[in-house]
Amino acid sequence: MVDRDAYIEKTKARLDQWNAEIDKLRAKADEANADARIQYEREIEKLRAHQQEAETKLDELRSASEAAWRDMKAGYESAWKDLGDAVDSATSRFR
Repeated sequence: MVDRDAYIEKTKARLDQWNAEIDKLRAKADEANADARIQYEREIEKLRAHQQEAETKLDELRSASEAAWRDMKAGYESAWKDLGDAVDSATSRFR
């Protein structure tokens, strides 16, 4: 069984990595031509929505009781996977 605090720290670190990737996309969008910028903006908007959902789930995990966090972990893992897939897809498309 994964320790709650270690799990939260691990997921927070991964979320920080994804935030950095989103920031890189933002920087590329700022330098892109108008057509490309529109595509970047659409992707960044989607990523920010996934990011917000993952951060909300992480906050819920932090505040959950020891018993409840295991049940909530599945919901967070789903949000985490969605964000990870979206970041990976966007970064590979805009390389």
